[in-house]
Amino acid sequence: MTAPMTDGSGLQAGLKNRHLSMIAIGGVIGAGLFVGSSTGIATAGPGILLSYALVGTLVVLVMRMLGEMSAANPTSGSFSAHADRALGRWAGFSIGWLYWFFWVVVLAVEATAGAKILEGWIPAVPQWGWALLVMVVLTATNLVSVGSYGEFEFWFAGIKVVAIGAFIVVGALAIFGVLPGAHTDKAGLGNLTDHGGFLPNGPGAILTGVLLVVFSFMGSEIATLAAGESEDPQRAVTKSTNSVIWRIGVFYLGSIFIVVCLLPWNDPSIKEQGSYVAALDSLGIAHAGEIMNFIVLTSVLSCLNSGLYTASRMAFSLGGRGDAPKAFAKTTSRGVPMAAILASVVFGFVAVFFNYAFPDTVFLFLVNSSGAVALFVWLVICASQLRLRRIIERESPEKLVVRMWLYPYLTWATIALIVFVLGYMLTDTEGESSGRTTVLLSLLVALAVVAVSVIKERVRGGKAVTTAVSDTDTDKVSVN
Repeated sequence: MTAPMTDGSGLQAGLKNRHLSMIAIGGVIGAGLFVGSSTGIATAGPGILLSYALVGTLVVLVMRMLGEMSAANPTSGSFSAHADRALGRWAGFSIGWLYWFFWVVVLAVEATAGAKILEGWIPAVPQWGWALLVMVVLTATNLVSVGSYGEFEFWFAGIKVVAIGAFIVVGALAIFGVLPGAHTDKAGLGNLTDHGGFLPNGPGAILTGVLLVVFSFMGSEIATLAAGESEDPQRAVTKSTNSVIWRIGVFYLGSIFIVVCLLPWNDPSIKEQGSYVAALDSLGIAHAGEIMNFIVLTSVLSCLNSGLYTASRMAFSLGGRGDAPKAFAKTTSRGVPMAAILASVVFGFVAVFFNYAFPDTVFLFLVNSSGAVALFVWLVICASQLRLRRIIERESPEKLVVRMWLYPYLTWATIALIVFVLGYMLTDTEGESSGRTTVLLSLLVALAVVAVSVIKERVRGGKAVTTAVSDTDTDKVSVN
């Protein structure tokens, strides 16, 4: 199935423009949008739109900064490589490994979610069997070539995009009472204010909503990692960066707006069935649950496919910089980092096992300790952009084809907003996966990784000094 390992081929430009375009669009649409939005709506009411708008604005700003750096220097390591150059080896090492950790945990979460849907359709196969099958198939896809990953992701993302587009069109027609044969007695713009007002639970619910939706945006940065394996990386990064505003506006704000207009925010079916299923059911559309389950499954497979790709490319980059085993930086003749892919999927399999064997202890710790990584990544992107912008302007200003708006003021404002969100999470103390638990455990893991990076640098520095001394002594001997 796979070609032999080789040191010299490196990653190859196997992604076509259509692949990159759909990866950029699909990267924004995670399964969390379909699955997690119901909790946000039940918490904040129609005001959840402001939560999505706030987080969406944050993501647009962060992606603009990442786009500036990646267009100037496209690389498979993306923000980790930029942090390496801007902040130091410790930063690139730490954020790279944290990001890898985040995605391999996501592999387990998504594999389990997909297995539950498939078991519901074909109960003869146990849930763990479906999880295993899904992981094996997508691992094989990634091992064949980057082109096969791109092709799978093109169709997975395409289904998501078409589904959300159709949902928005059908929903809009129903809201205005022009959808033939639909039950539209509950639909209407009045749902935005008629049931306790636009903010039925008060303004504070907007921030609570932010905590619930912020992690569903993780994945926007995948296009900048994938651009390194495209034919024209700079163009791909520029295009994906410039289009992030309408992607978030349409797919997140647009579809959530439709949901809260089709049904009252406090309708019990939103929490019982899920927001999108409940919205379709309210119109009397036949088999709404099965249709949405298929779309959610597609999103899960897309997330798994991209998660494995992203984790392996980050591991590849770390290996190339000497921050991971050298084997991770080796590729097959097809340009596939086989060792990096297998290492990522093995950890994913282990996490899946923990999910079944120890769901309330080990796996809960893994999920909580990776939960705030998205915010850490965005914070590091901001800090890197502050320094790299000056370096690029000084050394190669012609590479600034994408520029952060109102630099450096908007960068500092974004940093302040991220720090505020992290601080607000510390006030959330309800449940085993509370905001405080997530931040503290994520910080604990982050500090451990930073400590490893510092120790590694000191050891590396000591070896360098020893080598230099040995070389000097050798020179003296040879001279004498």
